[in-house]
Amino acid sequence: MRKRIPKILVTGGAGFIGSAFVRFLIKQGVLPVILDKLTYAGDLRRLHEVKGRFKLYKTDICNKRGVEDIFAKEKPDIIVHFAAESHVDRSINDATPFIETNIQGTQILMDAGRKHNINRFIFISTDEVYGEIARGKFNENSPVKPNSPYAASKAAADFLVQVYVRTYNFPAIIVRPSNNYGPWQYPEKLIPLAILRVLDGAKIPVYGKGLNVREWLYVDDCVAGISKIMSKGKIGEVYNLGSAQESKNIDTVRLLLEALGANGDRFEFVKDRLGHDIRYSLNSKKLCHELGWKPGVLLAQGLKFTVEWSFKHQRWLKSKLKDINKFYNK
Repeated sequence: MRKRIPKILVTGGAGFIGSAFVRFLIKQGVLPVILDKLTYAGDLRRLHEVKGRFKLYKTDICNKRGVEDIFAKEKPDIIVHFAAESHVDRSINDATPFIETNIQGTQILMDAGRKHNINRFIFISTDEVYGEIARGKFNENSPVKPNSPYAASKAAADFLVQVYVRTYNFPAIIVRPSNNYGPWQYPEKLIPLAILRVLDGAKIPVYGKGLNVREWLYVDDCVAGISKIMSKGKIGEVYNLGSAQESKNIDTVRLLLEALGANGDRFEFVKDRLGHDIRYSLNSKKLCHELGWKPGVLLAQGLKFTVEWSFKHQRWLKSKLKDINKFYNK
């Protein structure tokens, strides 16, 4: 008898990482169900190449009745929960949508999952819940000490997921990825913003002195890791998902300028972000050793891929310029 393929519901499936995961699933022969509010950061053009091979519900995860209706109709086996407000700068300006979507929305999804007896709930968190670390690396047992409204909202959702596991025996797993980058990323984050600025003939804004360190993970490596966790991860566990490739922001910008063939002076230092974490760094040995995942794309290579994609998709990137300039008061 042919083994039944589980039905997978992906929240935020039109977002940057969520859409990459949807494309990954479809290449594996899975036809997912997508639940996405299609906010400014959601874009169905990310899914054009797999059009007609997924089912889409345009729904806010904070809409309890809407979510329950979708669960009742689709009866998903697995939920992979990407949907979130995710931009730190926007959270500093107004934390309200982050509290609502990232915490309340996660609760509503888990309640629907409990009611409909799902098999797995994969919660996509962030390395930012740990706060900053000057030396060494965060492991899954490191204290959670968020330093931005965004990170605090994800940390609160993290705790809520763990409570549901303990209290209700809810089948959840938490994934904490490092900073993602790659094709189709909305240009409010450093790498696509830098590329857009150069394409627009402007300078790249770099916070402070550019000394903040991030661990960069190519998006295709990230979704492959999430797939491993979804398939083989242990219920109730937390898995760090990082590349072990760290770079100061200023060095990342210089690598990008080199890949873009642009002059090295095409950036400017700007006033630092409030509460700006100095460094993130993950110990991902648990995922690598227990589940057999490892990243395959080096930072310089991934930046080259991203720049090549950006040259081919300048129209899409530039279509976001008005919103970006409005946000940064340009």
